[in-house]
Amino acid sequence: MKTKVLAALAATMAVGATCAFAANPFVDVPSDSWAYKSVVELADAGIIQGVDGQYFQGNRNITRYEAAEMVAKAMAHMDKASVEQRALINKLADEYADELNNLGVRVSALENRVGNVKLTGDARIKYAHQESYKHLDNTTGKITDAGKKNDASWMYRVRIRANAQVNDRTKVTYGITTGDRSFADNSAASSENNPYTDIAKVDYNFGGNNWNLSVGRTDAYHLGGDRAYGYNYGDIFDRAELKYQNDKFAATAGYGKFKTDGSDTDYGKVTGKNATDTEDALSGVKTGYGELEGFFGGGRAAGSALGVYYNDFTRADGTNHGTDDVFHADDLWGAYVSANLGKWNALANYEHVSFVDGAKNINKDDNADVWIGRLTYGKAGFATPKSWDAWVEYINAEDGAFIGGNSTSWRFSKDMDNIESWGVGADYTFAKNAMFQVMQSFGTNTKDGNAEDPGEQTRAQFVFVF
Repeated sequence: MKTKVLAALAATMAVGATCAFAANPFVDVPSDSWAYKSVVELADAGIIQGVDGQYFQGNRNITRYEAAEMVAKAMAHMDKASVEQRALINKLADEYADELNNLGVRVSALENRVGNVKLTGDARIKYAHQESYKHLDNTTGKITDAGKKNDASWMYRVRIRANAQVNDRTKVTYGITTGDRSFADNSAASSENNPYTDIAKVDYNFGGNNWNLSVGRTDAYHLGGDRAYGYNYGDIFDRAELKYQNDKFAATAGYGKFKTDGSDTDYGKVTGKNATDTEDALSGVKTGYGELEGFFGGGRAAGSALGVYYNDFTRADGTNHGTDDVFHADDLWGAYVSANLGKWNALANYEHVSFVDGAKNINKDDNADVWIGRLTYGKAGFATPKSWDAWVEYINAEDGAFIGGNSTSWRFSKDMDNIESWGVGADYTFAKNAMFQVMQSFGTNTKDGNAEDPGEQTRAQFVFVF
């Protein structure tokens, strides 16, 4: 969606009356223009910068991303606004909520005054069902029927985040989570079921807000970054990461170690090998990683994107596999394209896993691939009641393509490898900050070997943010 610069100016000029009058910075705004005083006041307040520092270009179309930047800067002047002006700015913040969230640290540095601590969080109630529970036999490597039909469970998760703005460049984030807890779980007194720290990091923003150094624990690192499907690991990750980004390009480099919360460790089959039922195959594995992304047709916040990424794995002992002979992925690289076509979004994602020397999958290959596609119509946003979307996806994963851990996908991690499957789903925001989501798989089958086909999966959940 595009709008006129003058329209965005009129919407944000509520703070203009509080700014000191200064000299006109734009050569194309004459002193007898009807907008002269407002343009000068907004420029003096830092809400607008014009083009190339000299021209206002009042007839130029702007993107939603540019409009969101002006709203963010107006939010930084909230202390000077009247009650009516604050209401207008808050209304604009709701309108551009998705773009403001995508601006990340850049908006946070403007929205949060130094010394403030903001508490946020979310709560989720989830129902997960599988037609027939299939069990991976660690001796034969085959999936067999464990005799549990219509396996279903209700779970909940609560997360709390504290965001502290130390200064105009430094932000500290700390968070705790309950993890997924079954309503039927009677072992809450067990220490392994206690809430745990899933975020503890420091972000330092510099270089004109284009560079960000982040050190510590993040809650949902997944291979491929924020735009890719997130087929592989999507859980706790301790790392140091440096990122450069602007409206057209982003480059990320980092190094860290995978962590697990034990919530889905019944599946340990990795690159053709079998782990024990109590061990997560990816736990303790380290990786150096990098990602390059390009944005077009609307910029980083609202446009289409394409990216490539790479991970180089080692075990904690410095090898690609430990004495338990579990983890055998040497490296992984992937690529994605996310294209916005009106109200449609098309995502295509590919990943390639290479095994260490001597490690093979059931087809005796030394590598494995996964192809993923998702088509989405509409866009559900927590800040926009009655917004919705619907999607369909396709996954084709060779044996060994899923390297372990908890995937960002809605599917059970134990059934992510050596499969071909379709899925459909929908998201609906039934009230502000409250969303209902439903997902269903179909046409799922085991690609290679004699293992039985996994049962189809159903998932429904309510998610609340605060």
